[in-house]
Amino acid sequence: MSELSTRPALISKVIPDSIAAEIGFEAGDALIAINGQKPRDLIDYQFLCADEFLELEVLDSKGKTHKLEIEKDYDENLGLEFATALFDGMIQCNNRCPFCFIDQQPPGKRETLYLKDDDYRLSFLYGSYLTLTNLPQKEWDRIEQMRLSPLYVSVHATEPEVRIRLLKNLRAGQILEQIKWFQERRLQIHAQVVVCPGINDGEHLERTLLDLAKFHTGNIPAVASVAVVPVGLTRFRPAEDELIAVTPEKAREVIAQVQKIQAVLSQGKNGEKAQKKNSKSRCIWLADEWFLIAGWDLPQAEDYADYPQIGNGVGSIRQFIQQFETAFDRLQPPQVNPPRKLIWVVGNAVEKAFEPIARQLNQIPGLEVKMVALSSRYWGQNITVTGLLTGQDLLEVLQGMDLGDGILLPSVMLKQGEPRFLDDMMLFELASFLKTEIFPVSGVEELISVAIGLATVDS
Repeated sequence: MSELSTRPALISKVIPDSIAAEIGFEAGDALIAINGQKPRDLIDYQFLCADEFLELEVLDSKGKTHKLEIEKDYDENLGLEFATALFDGMIQCNNRCPFCFIDQQPPGKRETLYLKDDDYRLSFLYGSYLTLTNLPQKEWDRIEQMRLSPLYVSVHATEPEVRIRLLKNLRAGQILEQIKWFQERRLQIHAQVVVCPGINDGEHLERTLLDLAKFHTGNIPAVASVAVVPVGLTRFRPAEDELIAVTPEKAREVIAQVQKIQAVLSQGKNGEKAQKKNSKSRCIWLADEWFLIAGWDLPQAEDYADYPQIGNGVGSIRQFIQQFETAFDRLQPPQVNPPRKLIWVVGNAVEKAFEPIARQLNQIPGLEVKMVALSSRYWGQNITVTGLLTGQDLLEVLQGMDLGDGILLPSVMLKQGEPRFLDDMMLFELASFLKTEIFPVSGVEELISVAIGLATVDS
């Protein structure tokens, strides 16, 4: 991407009482340049704004250009937020992975659902995964020069022929050389391996994990962690693909295989156990979904160390349960008055894990919470995580049910910053169809507070 493709950075919000607010910035203005340089993205913006003296070129909402000079403390934030983190457009993926969720969606939905992100900047800023197959040399140079680490990398397989088969990209076979590049520069990645039965499981999975573990050495290991994740399939996937769903039997097999590898890697030379514990000696982690599919109990909280792959579903459920117990002790009222009856909707993948939470809520006098655990007919899944449930899924099951005083809806079902489900149904539409209030809740404190009537959430 050339500088010519860099657009002015559209300002979406000005933080009250900030430098930008005092100067008179408004949402709708756009930032053209900082000290003569056009920022490509939020990374450039943050780097350039670290200086004490700034000369800004700004385009106001009426189309007039202004030049402003600012003197501030080093690293002091200007107080601007932007409509997007990328001012020159997203680096999109040109792989054709058969398990890609983007390609497993029905046609005719909102355009943003079909954007394939393979951008290292979003990986650095937000922890999204990229494949490293779409980077020109100048982007590799920028990663090195700006020390953009850690990045989150979809590895899937380290054997060149297997990774090429999965990504359907001839450049995919270079992954070990690329990880060595990170190692030589003392930069890090967090890796993920999406296990596709019959393709990269079994001996291929063992080879991949052992290859990656070789880079988990030194004070700054090139591979900081590896998440092993089961492939997720929908009924909209291409008919010609070769993917097989993960069965409970397969999940138990993978758990046993990975735990055996973890045990081997935890041994030092001559079979002695490594002295370092937890995340320092442990680099391979199983996503919670394996245990949910297998029908087994989740590992205990201490088994997750410092949750290095929580964004990939490694320990997120156990952490939620642990946080609930802490918050419940603090927020639990002697009773709920007037009495409240609520429906709590979750994916059936977490039904067993969340039953103790429902029981604790129902111990509060005056509160009745019925947990309704759903699979997604929309996606054609028998076992579904909460974040994939759609408005149609909820409507089909809840219509005609006694919904009491409303529905507790985990906000992970909704598009970030917008009350819209993955099937494009709006939250207000579902509420209208069901003739009830819907309370989107994010995190345990909001779940408890809304349930007991201590807080309300705009729907």
